[in-house]
Amino acid sequence: MKLLIITQKVDKNDPILGFFHRWLEEFAKKFEKVTVICLEKGVYSLPENVKVLSLGKEEERSKAEYLSRFYRYVWNEKNNYDAVFVHMNQEYVLLAGDLWQLLGKKVYLWRNHAKGNLLTRIAVALSHKVFYTSPQSFAAQFKKAIQMPVGIDTQFFKPDPQVVRVPNTYLFLGRISPVKKVLEFIAWVKSNGYQATLAGPILKEDREYGEEVKRNLNNKIRFIGPVTPEEARALYLSHEFYVNKTPAGSFDKTIFEAVACGCKLMVDNPDAKNFKIEEHSLKKLADKLVKQLQ
Repeated sequence: MKLLIITQKVDKNDPILGFFHRWLEEFAKKFEKVTVICLEKGVYSLPENVKVLSLGKEEERSKAEYLSRFYRYVWNEKNNYDAVFVHMNQEYVLLAGDLWQLLGKKVYLWRNHAKGNLLTRIAVALSHKVFYTSPQSFAAQFKKAIQMPVGIDTQFFKPDPQVVRVPNTYLFLGRISPVKKVLEFIAWVKSNGYQATLAGPILKEDREYGEEVKRNLNNKIRFIGPVTPEEARALYLSHEFYVNKTPAGSFDKTIFEAVACGCKLMVDNPDAKNFKIEEHSLKKLADKLVKQLQ
């Protein structure tokens, strides 16, 4: 089977989306050919049966050029894929769902956001199946929805007895955003006098919040900014606790990465408790995806 994947970014060093590079490596083992259309590409090293096509964000192309390239790729590659897997962005289903139906290509949408709207419902209607991980996801309500493993590379994120884990240290790793309740974490650390590390990118829309976060740091809380997957693994291995204050509605993959590395959890999301990490491995995800695409 040949698969077309639509995703935001292919870059193994990206602090948010770097995990998807490993997904592509695993999918390459399961499919005859994988064609990837991404909004932006960076550093990648993938098997020969994976082809990466960028819409050109890294070249600062215009939105009109993004759209032109997208339709050109979808059409020109039509003989190189049997099904379409759209990761996270419903917009691509809305743009090309009708065309894929005319071409006889089944569309599978991965969407795990807690909120949705009329456009989400249309995207789901245009999809053969919709995948989600959190029971509180907006997509979970639909009959065609399938719950999936989170997809953590447990061969990469795993305990390492050679790394010293410092007792009573707390790690907060994720996007620096109000929804992640970073300031609440800082206040809690300060009130208890704990030693903590704060890591993650500050996006443009969260710049003001990020500055407020920085102003609230003290000598026991270090902020190190965005980290690569390798740097994230080192942080999980060296800290005793991983703290995540994101409410129910999504499964932050960092929670599962931290557990896979042996961190103790302190999470606010009730859906992210009492899980078996082996059930959320990347291998489990790839195997289930292949089964669902049959």
